[in-house]
Amino acid sequence: MLSPRRSRQFHRLASNGKITLLCLFLTVVTLREDLGAGKFGTPEKDLDEIRDTSSSIRRRAEPRRVLEDVPVTTQGRSKDTYVSGSNSYADFDITKILKDDDDGVDEFQRDPSQPYSLGPKISNWDSQRTQWLKKNPNFPNFIAENKPRVLLVTGSSPKPCENPVGDHYLLKSIKNKIDYCRLHGIEIFYNMALLDAEMAGFWAKLPLIRKLLLSHPEVEFLWWMDSDAMFTDMAFEVPWERYKDHNFVMHGWNHMVYEHKNWIGLNTGSFLLRNCQWSLDILDTWAPMGPNGKIREEAGEILTRELKDRPAFEADDQSAMVYILATQKEKWGDKVYLENWYFLHGYWGILVDKFEEMIENYHPGLGDHRWPLVTHFVGCKPCGKFKDYYSVEKCLKQMDRAFNFGDNQILQMYGFTHKSLESKGVKRVRNETSNPREVRDELGLLHPAFKAAKM
Repeated sequence: MLSPRRSRQFHRLASNGKITLLCLFLTVVTLREDLGAGKFGTPEKDLDEIRDTSSSIRRRAEPRRVLEDVPVTTQGRSKDTYVSGSNSYADFDITKILKDDDDGVDEFQRDPSQPYSLGPKISNWDSQRTQWLKKNPNFPNFIAENKPRVLLVTGSSPKPCENPVGDHYLLKSIKNKIDYCRLHGIEIFYNMALLDAEMAGFWAKLPLIRKLLLSHPEVEFLWWMDSDAMFTDMAFEVPWERYKDHNFVMHGWNHMVYEHKNWIGLNTGSFLLRNCQWSLDILDTWAPMGPNGKIREEAGEILTRELKDRPAFEADDQSAMVYILATQKEKWGDKVYLENWYFLHGYWGILVDKFEEMIENYHPGLGDHRWPLVTHFVGCKPCGKFKDYYSVEKCLKQMDRAFNFGDNQILQMYGFTHKSLESKGVKRVRNETSNPREVRDELGLLHPAFKAAKM
């Protein structure tokens, strides 16, 4: 006989056992419903599947906690993305994100009855600038003796290029300009904004140049350079002292401009402009031929009629400058320097095929036909759909050669060079040493004297 106490313990144990068995049964039923009846529907197979599934769940626990926050996807794409979205850049229509903003406010419209102007007339810029320089001695317009503070200005369209490789060549072009400017202590400004819709195309540079001259009185010379021009002599220093009495420096020839009125007597793809009242005045004289539409078309007719060998097309900034100088020499000529001693602009068609010959016979620092300072790819339009006269293959191949020709002068300072002028690959041309300061800086580009701190 069990004592009353032992009897109560026995009944309690039996009751707990029944509850445990019931819970186990319900658990098995639930798992079978969620996981299936096993491969053959037998308890043994059920047990195997439960064991495997539980193991798999444990293995996936951590990544599952991370992924649970990801929105539900449909066919591999998130519901938060555009229905027509794509993970491929090649399939994406770039125009979807390049639409111009329209805030409903009309842009400023110039009075068509009034002549075009770049801005309010300024007549005392020289005195304003002199006062500013006196009040800001930490921003001198000369950074060393005969070394003016120079701002190189270039740019491109705010939209991607019209061909698939154009932006790559624009990248090469700006990399090339950054290298030269870094070596020669020149500041650089890259523009992608059209400041005045009327002055699109050839003329877009003029509003930008005026704005920069007025915004940076510390700059002595502004150096405009087209996006399709590259530096090919990294060692050549512009002879600034030569221009101490001049305000506007362009590559050109006096007899072709003043005597023959030849429309290619000078080039405006690369020029130097001093920050002074005279420059503002010539910009004001230059600009009225530039506005889009009837004005530019009629000005083009005048330029074609008055300038030698000019084809019939709308007015361009280069032809306009030839016309201004040829017809107003007394007013402007004394302050204009047409440079042809070195290549401030060098036509690529007569230079690039001679690079190997230059390497064999000459050296950087000459700047002229032996080793040109600037090689300008006139007519190639690397960002456009079509070329003016040349095949795409020829233009791009020669641009690669020009880039590598200039880039070699940078790489050689660090012991490398391109495998060839056609190759993007590089090779070592100097053995490493445990005394790197013993390596000679033959071109003096690593530490030029003007960069030294004044003590």
